[in-house]
Amino acid sequence: MLSEDALKKIDREVNKYPADQKQSAVMAALAIAQDEKGYLAQETIAAVADYLGMAPMAAFEVASFYNMYELEPVGKYKLTVCTNLPCALSGGVDAAEYLKRKLGIDFNETTPDGLFTLKEGECMGACGDAPVLLMNNKRMCSFMTTDAMDQLLTELRAEPAGAKS
Repeated sequence: MLSEDALKKIDREVNKYPADQKQSAVMAALAIAQDEKGYLAQETIAAVADYLGMAPMAAFEVASFYNMYELEPVGKYKLTVCTNLPCALSGGVDAAEYLKRKLGIDFNETTPDGLFTLKEGECMGACGDAPVLLMNNKRMCSFMTTDAMDQLLTELRAEPAGAKS
C-alpha cells in the first residue's frame, strides 16, 4: 500500500517515541502517506493504522479532525487561504474572492484540469503577513496581493507535470 520510502520515513517518526508508543507518530505517518498518495483514502488510513498497531478508527479520527488531511482527492496544488479575522481585515477575504474568480471555482472545489483546489483556512500564525495562503500544507505565501497571486499561479502552471511543490 505504501512505498518502502514512505515506510522508512514513518519508521524515522516512530523512532522518536518509546517503543510501546508507536501510535504517537500517527499525525506524521498520515502526512507522509498523504504526500505519497495525494489524499487519505480509507485503505491508506487503515494501512497506516495497521503499521502503527492501532485501530483504523483511531487513525481515521485523527485524519478527519485536522484540516491538513484530505479524505477526498484534491488538485495538484491545494491553496488554503486564511480568512480568519486578522487576515480578513487585511485582505484575506478579498484574496480568496480573487482566487475564486481567477480559478473559476469555489472553496472545496478543484479546477477542471485538476491543478488547483481552493480551501478556506483558519489562522496560520502569520497575521502580520496577511493576506496569507498555504500551498500543499508546506509552503506559506505572505502578502498575497493580486499580482503576487497571479505570479504564484503562473509559476505553478509552468512546473513540469510530475513536480509537486
